[in-house]
Amino acid sequence: MCKPSDQDLIERVLERDGRALEALFERYGEMIRRHLARMAGDNTAAQDLLQETFLRVWTRAAQWDGRGSFKAWLYRIATNLALNHLRSVRRRREQPLEIAGKWDDDTEKHVAPAWAIDADTPEPEDVLEMAERHARYRRLVDRLPEEKREVLRLVHEMEMSHQDTADELGIPEGTVKSRLYYAKQRLAQEWRELDEE
Repeated sequence: MCKPSDQDLIERVLERDGRALEALFERYGEMIRRHLARMAGDNTAAQDLLQETFLRVWTRAAQWDGRGSFKAWLYRIATNLALNHLRSVRRRREQPLEIAGKWDDDTEKHVAPAWAIDADTPEPEDVLEMAERHARYRRLVDRLPEEKREVLRLVHEMEMSHQDTADELGIPEGTVKSRLYYAKQRLAQEWRELDEE
């Protein structure tokens, strides 16, 4: 039995078929969760954002017009939610915990003990910048021709080998390599042009 297409599932979601939403979640949930975790830098936030993403699919399925791929639309929803989350984290200035430490007269700052500082956690501004760069990258990828975008997605997002990608798309491995090369060259050129503006 062949799997229903994204279009079929969305039509069923519009009819309020919860199993159709579950099927979409099964198909794309883990991929979107990884995307959100990379953007948010926080697995708990990524899980919450994942739920919010699929809630949007449930409540706003009619907004997908079918012109682009459903997955691209889903990525845009997730990316926008993650960016909004990062902006709110940046605006929200939480009060720090009272931590034992000492006052440094030279810098005129309170110095927390080393055990209280997580050196691996990026600053919210850095996370937001990474998220904005990722969103910019996604916009450039979305402008690629469909056949190049699909190869890039399978090789880089799905982490498939060139041969597996060729098998999936029913094209020679050499075609996969040339489409991937073209996609990377075009992305690099458009990225440079944006940097120069």
